[in-house]
Amino acid sequence: MKFEKHKLDSTDLRILKVLQIKGRISNAELADEINLSPSACHRRIQRIEDRGFIKDYVALLDPRKVGVPTTVFVEIRLNAQADDVLDAFEKAVSKIPDVLECHLMAGSADYILKVVAEDTEDYSRIHRQQLTRLPGVAQMQSSFALRTVFKTTALPV
Repeated sequence: MKFEKHKLDSTDLRILKVLQIKGRISNAELADEINLSPSACHRRIQRIEDRGFIKDYVALLDPRKVGVPTTVFVEIRLNAQADDVLDAFEKAVSKIPDVLECHLMAGSADYILKVVAEDTEDYSRIHRQQLTRLPGVAQMQSSFALRTVFKTTALPV
């Protein structure tokens, strides 16, 4: 990935840094912040988007305000490592709306999931009705986050 980064110049990188923190900044404000004309800034953003460096624009919601303040990290071990088992698991887990992230791992767990829930009772429901029914699961361990110390979506560019 660092190789791709070198295809961007320092102005492009400054644009990406600002957009990761202030996604709703106007083009005029962004241009002013990075010392470019608005038209040049717009052209650069368009080029960066066209080249796929910006994947998407989203709104980050407050989990408490939308009723899912509980975060649970779930380590999953499968009963086999065959491609069909991995594929079936990945297809099924991607359909669970409470699962925000799923990572294939190296180490003791095959996958780690990031799950959000209203509370422990709601997580119990998700666990019972969704997670235990995932194909190929041999073992599961859930860890509840007590507090988020810090969180960012900004990548180091």
